[in-house]
Formats: sequence, C-alpha cells, structure tokens
Amino acid sequence: MSRRSVLIGTGSALPVRAVSNAQLAEQVDTSDEWIVERTGIRNRYIAGEGETTGTLAAGAARAAMEAAGVEPKGIDLIVLATATPDQTFPATATWVQNELGCNGGIAFDVAAVCSGFLYAVGVADSMLRSGMANRAIVIGAETFSRILDWEDRGTCVLFGDGAGAIVLEARDSDDPQAPGILATKLHADGAHNQLLYVDGGVSTTGTAGKLRMKGKEVFRHAVNNLSSVLGEVLDEVGLVATDIDWLVPHQANARILDATAKKLNLPASKVVITVDRHANTSAASVPLALDAAVRDGRIKPGQLVMLEAMGGGFTWGASLIRI
Repeated sequence: MSRRSVLIGTGSALPVRAVSNAQLAEQVDTSDEWIVERTGIRNRYIAGEGETTGTLAAGAARAAMEAAGVEPKGIDLIVLATATPDQTFPATATWVQNELGCNGGIAFDVAAVCSGFLYAVGVADSMLRSGMANRAIVIGAETFSRILDWEDRGTCVLFGDGAGAIVLEARDSDDPQAPGILATKLHADGAHNQLLYVDGGVSTTGTAGKLRMKGKEVFRHAVNNLSSVLGEVLDEVGLVATDIDWLVPHQANARILDATAKKLNLPASKVVITVDRHANTSAASVPLALDAAVRDGRIKPGQLVMLEAMGGGFTWGASLIRI
C-alpha cells in the first residue's frame, strides 16, 4: 500500500474591514475603473488593530479543523506559509499552535512569498508520506497591507490581507483513484530577486521595508513559469490539461489568470477566481480561493484540482490533488 496525503477540510479567515476600489481612491491617486481594467480587483480586506498574520491564520485553521471534524489533539504538524510573520522569531506557526491547543507536535513557518502555500503543501505532504506526522494543518496567511507603500499606486492597489488553511491526513491505499495529493513540483530562480521584493530586512536595514515590483517583467515570467510547471505536474502523473476539473491559481492579477489558462487551453469556466473579492493576498490567495470553491459546492469529491502560484524570488510551483 502507498501512503498519501488526503485533503479532509478547508477554511479561511478575513479581516473585518473590507475596502472597495472607490474607498481606496479616497486616499490614493487611482480610480475604480483604472484598477478593474488592469487587475480585475474590486475589493480587498485590510487588517485592523488586533488583527495579525497569526490571528488570521488561527481563524482559518479553526475553520478547516471544523470542516474536517478534527480536534486540536489530532494535529501533529503545522506548516504556515507567510512573508509577513508576527515576529522575526519565533515562527508564527508556534503561536498558532498554542492558540489552537495543538502543543507538542511540529510547527514552523515557510517563506516563499506568493508561492509559500505551494511550498508548505509540498513540505507537509513529504512529512506525512514519510511518517513524521499523521495529520497536518497547512496555512497561508498574510498582512501585506503592513509592508505596502501607500504612495505607490502601482502596487498598493494590488494587495490585501487574509488567511486560508487545509487539513491533510495520511492514509494508506492501493486504489489509484483514491483521494490525495498526486504530485507537486517546486522551483526557484534567485536571479530575478530585484523584480519583486521588499526593500528592507533585519540584517540589511534593520526595518521591515516596503514592497517593490516591476510589474511587466513579473507578468511575463509568471505566465511562462506557471504554464511550464503545470505541464511538469501533469507529465508526472500521466495526465493532460483537459483532465483537470478545476485550476485554483494564485490570485495575483486577472490578466495573468486569463493568459495562463489560455496557454494551457483551459476554459475560463474551470478556473477559480477570487481576485476581484480578495485582491492579491500572497501566500493566502490559493487556500482562500480553494476554500471558497469548496464551500460554494463547485469543487466536489473525486475531482482533480490543480493548485499553482508564483512569487518573489522568483519561486513557483504547482500541486495536483484528487479531492
């Protein structure tokens, strides 16, 4: 029998405050029309006082655990993907672990920016299949609003805050059609560090810094890298793009989503899109979109779901899951 990681629950959490394009235009030199035309974004959520990456992550994890019917004592691994941790150290995952009451197991953060959730899924899947853990919560959580330059209208309109989570459980099966993570592929190319980055850090400036991005270059790399890694995952399991029931992509920009789907010859009806509601929430965007599609009934048991993302670094990856 082979051991695989089965997705048994999803959850999400958003800050209380929703900010529309029109509201944002009251403080930034922009407009609803400008933002929608270039990005497809209409709304985002901004963390307020008392709302942190940790509190959002814990909220999403609780929702996923409730959906899975799992008690805190049943969780022995927490992997939290974030580029905006609550503290330099310890890992925000350890705070979440204590908040949930899962103490004693494994808990750590993963940093791969917008690809972070895919990296976290890959790590958790490997640990479950190896027997190091039996049940994991994988979380993507961000408060990107705290590292935005609100005078840079080219970037500040793109991002929002939030968290999404899944519960994975190790199961043994000989059935090739059984649910579980079928394949994950991850990549990085540090040569593109200066195309999407934050201009600060503990060992360089001693400050958190602000997000900087060269949008046109990022767009070009995103479409090529994402279509390539999706092909790798499909080749690994002997499938083709038309076998996918749903593509759940990183919600960066509607243009990137459309271009990637066209490159793969996937109809728009198979692509889960929430960028209009949440904007770009970095590591949280894929699990937020996944949870939305599971809860509204689009994603059903037995279906093949492809997750994909690309982020600063550059990092990128994809994972195919049978629900």
